[in-house]
Amino acid sequence: MSKYVDLAKVPTSYAKRMNRLSNRIFGEVLRPTDNKSMKVVTLFSEKPINKRPEIVEYYPRHPEIGWLMKSLREYGLFRDEHQDFKEEIERQRVLRGKKPKRRYQGPPKGEKKKED
Repeated sequence: MSKYVDLAKVPTSYAKRMNRLSNRIFGEVLRPTDNKSMKVVTLFSEKPINKRPEIVEYYPRHPEIGWLMKSLREYGLFRDEHQDFKEEIERQRVLRGKKPKRRYQGPPKGEKKKED
């Protein structure tokens, strides 16, 4: 092995071409470069950010967690204080005689438009 390393360091054109071929085969930089260029090479040799699982899968699955918490709340295993507050406010409105808010759903079914 040391014989090959010694031959690779010889400044002949054959040794240079063999070094370039070796570097190309093993995915290294073909020609000797300075530190600035090596920084660019390392940046481009990394996996892209949108392909790295530690970046892409960082945030938890919010919809699934919401559905889970809703079902746990129905079973009484989870307290959603905000939802409890909204239900209590709605219950108090009904006790005071106020109707619950409804969204507009068009004219009532029994009414017809007046024809002139």
